[in-house]
Order: sequence, then structure tokens, then C-alpha cells
Amino acid sequence: MARRKSLVVVTGVGGRLGQLLARRLHRQEDMEVAGIDRRAFPRKPADVEHFRIDIRRKAAEDLFRTRQVDVIFHLGLMHDPRQGSGEHHTWNIRGTQQILEFAHRYGVPKVVILSTGDVYGPAGDNPAFITEDAPLLGAQRFAALRDLIAVDMTAQSWFWKHPEIETVVLRPAHILGATHNAVSNYLRLPRPPVLMGFDPMMQVIHEEDVVAALLAAATPGIRGVFNVVGPDALPLRTLIEVTGKQPLELPHVVLPAVVNRLFQMRFSEFPAAELDYLRYAATLDGARAREILRFKHHYGVREAVAAALRRDIFDGAVEGPRKKARPRASVRVG
Repeated sequence: MARRKSLVVVTGVGGRLGQLLARRLHRQEDMEVAGIDRRAFPRKPADVEHFRIDIRRKAAEDLFRTRQVDVIFHLGLMHDPRQGSGEHHTWNIRGTQQILEFAHRYGVPKVVILSTGDVYGPAGDNPAFITEDAPLLGAQRFAALRDLIAVDMTAQSWFWKHPEIETVVLRPAHILGATHNAVSNYLRLPRPPVLMGFDPMMQVIHEEDVVAALLAAATPGIRGVFNVVGPDALPLRTLIEVTGKQPLELPHVVLPAVVNRLFQMRFSEFPAAELDYLRYAATLDGARAREILRFKHHYGVREAVAAALRRDIFDGAVEGPRKKARPRASVRVG
């Protein structure tokens, strides 16, 4: 009798990271991949299933009720600060609760949730390196993070309620790539603004390294919370130098109004609420992921910045030419 192929479900498969993960997974001969997302999946591999449904709706349950799912990668979280708080709440909180309930109801042994290192929040009194047991204070100045912190904490409580399910939460540093997040959008500005007198340390990680961390988190026996970091932290102005651009030096009393105006006029996708990242550091300690996940980044700062600035992938091409071979990784199930 032929061995059953493992079935992996990826929520948020229409997003940049979801597409990259699905493409990596589908190359494994013993793996079936099913994605859930209302958005399209351009250039989807023929053997990847795409269910264009809302994870909050009953229709999403059919996949879990009729198929034996081995791993869920939950990437379907909303990070768009332009969306209303109501939509953020129902999508992030209810969507995550739904996914966890499906895992419990239908015996899914593994759930990997992609959170964010932003849950800690930048602050002047942060330790040099923030460990996984630090308080999640990111919403003190940036209210849009409340739902993401709630998702993170919901997953942590799930560890104790359902120890039979290996639940993993990843908190990556600032992700750079062909994605519409704050730091990538910030570096795409013609002259990224900085605050006079401030030069905080920054951590960035290439999107492909985040995918590698997701795959490592699916290893049987792994559970818990992990910070995921890339190259060593570097000063903000040094990071901007890597882009080849000149920073726009502005006094603190002026910058919030300027950035907020640009955001409202849709000239920028960097909200003023995130300006604390231009003042204070929030550097993560990645030792636990290195030790337990055996995770090691493969891309340096220059490659991560290039991934955010390259027009070929930013304009929609999912896979462009690469300077180096993509590191191989696999998911082991059972």
C-alpha cells in the first residue's frame, strides 16, 4: 500500500510569505499543499490547491472535516494599519480561534503561527536583547498591534489547554522582501526620514529566511515561542546607507506631522504610529531558535535590503533571479 502523502494547510497563501512557503512545500514529493486565502495566488503551482474562502466562515471547515491535515501554517493575519479596527479584530482574533478550533476538533497534530517581533514594542528602557518571556508592550503606542498581541497570547494559552497539539509561535525581526510591511515600505521611500539625535539599532531578516524558520518550526517535537532573527543588528542610518539613499534628517517635533500627512495622502505606507522605531531599539534574542529549531539565517543585510528594493519582485514576479542558491529545507511530519 502506498504511503499517504502529508497534507499541509497554509492560511494567507495569497500573501508574499504564503506564496513563498507554498512553493517551497510543493517541491517535496511526499507533501500535498492546500492554501486558504480570499486573495488570488498568481502563478500558483498546478499541484497546490487554493481555496478562495474566508477562514472565519463555515466553508473553511470542510477542508479539515474531509481531509486528514498534518500541519497548519497560520500566516493569514492582517497587518494593514489602514483597515478598520473592527475588521482587524474579527479577522485576526476570530480567524485564529477558528484555526485552532479546527486543529483540536479534527486532530491536527501541529500548528505554526507567524506572529511578529513587533509585539514587544520599541522603548528606551528595553534590554539589549529581548527574550521570549519579555512582556508584550507593542500596543502601548501603536494600537493596531493589539489584535496581533491578542493572537500571540491566545496561542500561548493554547499550549496549556491542548498539549496534544504541538503549537509554535514565531516572532521574526523586521522582514524585508517583496512585501508591503512598514520597514520595507520605509526603505523604499526616496529619502527615508530619521530623527535628529536618534540612531537606534535595527534588526532585519530576509523573507526567505523567515520561510526557512517556518519549515524548521514544523519539525516533530518542536513547540513553544521563538524569536527569529537574521544578521546582527546595525544602526538605522547604516541600514539606510545600504540602500544607497540619503536619510532625511528631521526634528522630532516635525516628523510625526509630516509622516502622518504622507500616510493619509497615501504617499507613504509607513504610519506615524511606528515612529518609535526611529527612536528606540527593540532587538530580539534569537538564541532559543538557534538552539532548538537549529535555525540559521542564510541572507545578509545587503541581500535583505536588495529583496525589498528589487523592482522585479516588488512589482509582482514571485521569483526573480538570485545571486545565491536558496538553502534547502524540508518539513518532516510524523
